[in-house]
Parts: sequence; C-alpha cells; structure tokens
Amino acid sequence: MRLDGEEESRNVEDRRANSGGSGRMDMRTMMMLWPLIRPLLRSKLGLLLIGAGVAAYLMGYNPLKVIGIGGAPSAPLNKQVDAQRAVFIKKVLRSTEKVWGELLPQYGLRYKEPVLVLYRGYTQSGCGGAQSQMGPFYCPVDKKVYLDLGFFDELAKRHNAPGDFAQAYVLAHEIGHHVQDLAGTLDKVQKLKQRWGGRSKKANALQVKVELQADCYAGVWGHYAQKEFHMLEPGDLEEALNAASAIGDDTLQKEATGRVVPDAFTHGSSKQRVAWFRRGFESGDIRQCNTFR
Repeated sequence: MRLDGEEESRNVEDRRANSGGSGRMDMRTMMMLWPLIRPLLRSKLGLLLIGAGVAAYLMGYNPLKVIGIGGAPSAPLNKQVDAQRAVFIKKVLRSTEKVWGELLPQYGLRYKEPVLVLYRGYTQSGCGGAQSQMGPFYCPVDKKVYLDLGFFDELAKRHNAPGDFAQAYVLAHEIGHHVQDLAGTLDKVQKLKQRWGGRSKKANALQVKVELQADCYAGVWGHYAQKEFHMLEPGDLEEALNAASAIGDDTLQKEATGRVVPDAFTHGSSKQRVAWFRRGFESGDIRQCNTFR
C-alpha cells in the first residue's frame, strides 16, 4: 500500500503505555474468578494472597497475569515495528474517515468519526473488558474500535495472511460495523437476537449477515480509497482476499477441531467473506451490501 503522503487520523486513543495486562476487571471476569477465590477465604494464607492481589489491583497492576487470566499481553513488538504499525493504521483510519465522510451523505446519513483505541494485552471498553485474544472489535456503546497491534502478527503467522492491505482490511471491517451502527442496523439486529435468545441458530445466522455486510463495507472503502488515493500496489487486493478467507468460520473451525459446524458460524464461511468483500470493492455501492435479503 502507498500511504507515504497521507495524513494520520487524530481520532486515536493510544493506551499502549498503560494497558498491557494491567486493565480493570469487569463483572464477568470476577464471576469467572469466584471458584478460585472462594477456597482462599478459608485460610490465613489465602486471605493474605487475596489482600496482596487487591493491593496490586488498586495500584494499577493486573494480578491475573500470574495465572494467565484477564489480559496477558500479546508478544512484545519491536519498538520500531510497533511505531510503524501505529502510523500505518492511523493513516488507514484517516482514509476511512475521508471515504465515509464523503460517501454516507449521498445515502442520507451523516458520518460521525469513531475513535480507534490502541492497546496492549488488556484494556476496558464500553462493552466490557478488551483482551488481545479477542481480536479487534467495534463497541457500539462508546463508538470505539479496539485494536492490539500484536494481532497483525497472529494474522500473518497463525492465519498465514500477511501484508499491509490485509491489516487495512481488518480495520476497514471494524469501521464497517461503525457504519452499520450509524445506519441503525446493529440496534435492530441486537433487538432481534434478544427476542430469539442469545446464541440460537437464528441468532448466529443473523450475526453472520452482520459480519458479511461489514466485509462488503470494507470493500466499498477499498473501492473509493483506491479511486481517490491510488494506494493499491500489485498483490494488495489478493492480501485482503486472503485475510478474509483465512478468518472464515469454516477455516477456523477446521483448524481448531478438524470439522465444520455451519450452525455455529458467526462471521460466515471463507467463500462468503471473500465474495462480499469483492462485491463491495467492485461496485463501490453500499446498496449492493444488503446481506439481509
């Protein structure tokens, strides 16, 4: 990707210096820890350990690192690589702001720029605890995208999807969720999922449609970013398509368990993700991204 002359977004909240596994614990984490805490209450040594943990927590350290829970930080990055990635992703974010800021008003919507939170290991989001193991995500409560830059190492090494445009696709997908939020799609979907009950087959199928639309919106961004900034180099599109394929539900399930369970899909198959990204990229028309038909 050619972004050397592009500006960086200012809508970035950099928590890398003070996250790294020392973030706050949410209620779900506390409930998970209760079976470990309860036996400690029965002995003086246990109470001493709890007291030390509470003291560490109040001082801003994460005592859960000792037992590998609650946000063990991702593998440390070379400082130069980390800095370069941060600059790159800020430039990609700025390109999404320009594209969607110009495009959405054509469809009767005003684009409100989201905030990108860069962190390491663990931090707190409006949607609860954010851990590097969760991967990048968008939180509609605080309108922020959460990203541990170490995820790109996992994308390249574990999922065999290297390349700068693959990284750009990941961010563009999360910004796609923000567009859905502005359009009211996420709210409608959430209400339907609550009506159907949590993780039912119908709820999973609906979530797949949400994710595939975000892939299509990522493609729309790529269409206009190339048209406006001429940023693509040979092989870039293939990087994005490879990343979309590598994180398809069927591919991930096969890697993890050796079998595929379509009813458990939440993001769509590799073939679907590639097809919807390509559809957005080739059309540049968000009306072509209606996955809910």
